[in-house]
Amino acid sequence: MSKYENESVDRLMRAISLIDSPEECRMLFEDLCTIKEIQNMAMRLDTATLLSQGINYQEISKRTGASTATITRVGRSYNYGKDGYKMILSRLDETEKLHERQ
Repeated sequence: MSKYENESVDRLMRAISLIDSPEECRMLFEDLCTIKEIQNMAMRLDTATLLSQGINYQEISKRTGASTATITRVGRSYNYGKDGYKMILSRLDETEKLHERQ
């Protein structure tokens, strides 16, 4: 069992999965997290995006402000984790391509 698997975390994941729109997501996350926590999550997602494009750590740090330690952690998750970054980046890419065509 993962250290993240417990009744409370499962409930949180179910709650997040019920979100229907970016605005609803913003509403929940602004209530649930501090602005710094949201900014840090956004920075990690930006870091994963750049890693997926083969950008080097120095350039990622310059573009995102992420420390090399953060970039390393994101890289470890991206390469050896549960593929959550890869899944969501693929979906974001598909969604963004659809918006460009419209």
